[in-house]
Amino acid sequence: MLREKSVEMNGALRWKWKSVVLLLCMATCAVAGWAKTKGIPKHGPAVVLFDGKDLSGFDTFLPSTGLNSDPKHVFTVENGVVHVSGTEMGYFITKQEYKNYYLRAEFKWGEGTFAPRAGQARDSGILYNVQGPNKVWPRSVEFQINEGCTGDFWMTDGAALTGKDGVRVTGPAGSAMKIDRFNKGPWKNVVGYRDPVNELEKPHGEWNVVELVNRDGHVWQYVNGRLANEGTDAFPDSGRILFQSEGAEVYFRNIKLYPLK
Repeated sequence: MLREKSVEMNGALRWKWKSVVLLLCMATCAVAGWAKTKGIPKHGPAVVLFDGKDLSGFDTFLPSTGLNSDPKHVFTVENGVVHVSGTEMGYFITKQEYKNYYLRAEFKWGEGTFAPRAGQARDSGILYNVQGPNKVWPRSVEFQINEGCTGDFWMTDGAALTGKDGVRVTGPAGSAMKIDRFNKGPWKNVVGYRDPVNELEKPHGEWNVVELVNRDGHVWQYVNGRLANEGTDAFPDSGRILFQSEGAEVYFRNIKLYPLK
């Protein structure tokens, strides 16, 4: 009887140890999954732009109400995540300017789409090297986040970038021009659209990792560990960083910036 109990106890202990080892392996793999993205240069420790508690490191801007006035709660913090309702065009933007860094963030789509983009492909983006006054949209280079074409470049309000093909693209004053991501398939501006040739996003509702390397005007954009786009001689080459509300419900989390060594 005692021997049987001993065998049972040993079996239970082995099971517990296997469970612990499995959990540790899963955690290690999760970290390694994003840390090993090819092309990410050596960098310093993280500057946590969003601590999961509030937007104290950011300003908000809405054309209808101006700076840091959000009566309709377009931007809220919920359970460690920034919830962007998308009901009004605008953004939350870093208070500080940055140059030469690696930026990592995660996003996922919500459900809602709203005028003037109701029923269209869900749209957001990370605008960086932002210069000039707050408006929709300020001079900047954009890491496009848009169903079916996440990873495109957009140059806004006089910003410029030279694509991998050597062609320099400048966004006209008050408008924007784009450079398509690599291996992009046909695109349709309809809600839920997915690239039939080279989709980089995960299925709707899942978290996606976007990464940006911004070094002396040479920029690389990654989506879920894959290089989506690359450009050189960015103008401007430094500035603030903003996260858009552009007619679609979207969530952001784990927003961190790492100064390059």
